[in-house]
Amino acid sequence: MPLACPVPDLPVTGAGRSAAPLFIFRRLTPALLHRAILPVKDVSTIELQPTLTGEHLSLRPLREDDFEALYTAASDPLIWEQHPQPTRWQREVFQTFFTLAMASGGAFTVVDPATGAILGSSRYYDWNPASREIAIGYTFLTRHYWGGPANREMKRLMLEHIFQWAEKVWFHIGTENRRSRKATEKLGGIYSHTADFPALGTPHAFYYIPVISLTS
Repeated sequence: MPLACPVPDLPVTGAGRSAAPLFIFRRLTPALLHRAILPVKDVSTIELQPTLTGEHLSLRPLREDDFEALYTAASDPLIWEQHPQPTRWQREVFQTFFTLAMASGGAFTVVDPATGAILGSSRYYDWNPASREIAIGYTFLTRHYWGGPANREMKRLMLEHIFQWAEKVWFHIGTENRRSRKATEKLGGIYSHTADFPALGTPHAFYYIPVISLTS
């Protein structure tokens, strides 16, 4: 049976398996190692807005009535200090962000399950069924959750889910956003190139986490 498992682009050896298959799994925590080896599903069945639940946070589909609470979470200017759009803390700018998120069909509200508080958002976008590639981005969390397990768990949940269909996941990060670049590299993101990101028209570093097909 074909299996999908996130690993870097490494030589394949012995029984069709990578010489170092645990590289990204170690970075994404042991839970991914045990749960993310999944059959690749038909692209027509992709689910871009599931509910995903972890120990420290949960993700559910973004709703219109999330706006006020999500804007409250986003209204801290320091969240956007290194972002290519540093004014996103302003209400009118955030309104555009929120409207596009709702229209995307792939956006999430991130919730603290212990308190019910809304602490941020993330999104799947640019799904290409022909190449089985997709992007994860438009992510932010309130600063209270920085430096802890929240971002890693959120990305782990999203990667585990989407690797049922995708073979490569892209991350587009503003070149000056050192904090997000470092976090993506810790996840196992592989730098590809720098180019303008069409949605903002500013230089972004393009990272990816790939999947290779294994035969059991």
